Amino acid sequence: MRFRTHVSKQGTLFLAGRNDETNEKLIGEVKPEEYVFHTEAPGSPFVLVKGKPKEGDLKEAAIICARYSRDWKKNEGDTIIHQFLGKDIYKNKEMKLGTFGVKKLKKIKVKRDEIKDFNSNPAKESTLKEIIKEQDII
Repeated sequence: MRFRTHVSKQGTLFLAGRNDETNEKLIGEVKPEEYVFHTEAPGSPFVLVKGKPKEGDLKEAAIICARYSRDWKKNEGDTIIHQFLGKDIYKNKEMKLGTFGVKKLKKIKVKRDEIKDFNSNPAKESTLKEIIKEQDII
């Protein structure tokens, strides 16, 4: 089961789900102090910022979340993203695969132009291994 991977401009690793199954697995990897993103509308990857974010990382993660969302693919307009911490995520047995509740969140509006202008930087396998080793993550 593979996540989408992205290395921010600052060198921070982001992981993103690809479907309900990988979103479920991804949330299982989240530490209480790590940042997670999801669109307000259903149908997006959960995006996890591994470790402590650097300047600009949170905005970049929000843009990635919007970029791979159903909302963006359908409307290609501004997208509302929820930002929250791992400690605020919960799940009860009535929730379907890939669905979670959030106790406390911040809303971020990602503008259409930010999404259109975004150039994805998927992590190369060698870079990914270096970051994982350096930051002692996953």
